[in-house]
Amino acid sequence: MEYISIAIDGPAGAGKSTIAKAVAKALGIVYVDTGAMYRAVALYCIEHEIVERSQIEKIMDQIQIELIYEKEMQRIFLNNEDVTHKIRTPEVSKMASYVATFPSIRTQLVESQRKIAQNQSVVMDGRDIGTHVLPEAKVKIFLTATSVERAQRRYIEMKKKGISCALSEIQAEIEKRDEQDMNRSFAPLKKAKDAIEVDTTGYTIEEVVEKILKIIQQRSI
Repeated sequence: MEYISIAIDGPAGAGKSTIAKAVAKALGIVYVDTGAMYRAVALYCIEHEIVERSQIEKIMDQIQIELIYEKEMQRIFLNNEDVTHKIRTPEVSKMASYVATFPSIRTQLVESQRKIAQNQSVVMDGRDIGTHVLPEAKVKIFLTATSVERAQRRYIEMKKKGISCALSEIQAEIEKRDEQDMNRSFAPLKKAKDAIEVDTTGYTIEEVVEKILKIIQQRSI
């Protein structure tokens, strides 16, 4: 049996997780949120007050990250603790972007991500899936949106969760993260040469999912 890999990359707040999850459900295959893995590493650093570069370089020896799929939902475990909801905070998001710059961390997490794709068909989202993690993916999508639109989405999401935040601060943080992700030396955020760019600005989730499913169909999957 031939397994299918679909890579969805893009900047923070572009809607990658939501869209990738919906596309995977429509296709009846597994969704892999690679960002959750980096967030789990970030959470460990925060909870253990690990900030020195020398300490972060060795952190993968101290943690075990596992993705569990149940009832169409992905749960992430950090050292056997379910941290699915704990990793969704602005503080963790900011730290995740930082720890993702460490080659030692990316190398080990990428190995885990590739193993997942070797054993089943997947829709995998992140920032370097099409360029680095799964360069041979059947379909590559680069999902984007204006920083204003992405900030507004994140602001609404945070307010619904009861998290106090300011729209201007969120936009500034998103733009800062874009710069950091695009300029890191190892596996930076960039559009793969054979990726199709999909701008989600002004479109509903359903409209974007429909567009991506049409692209996948056109690629004769």
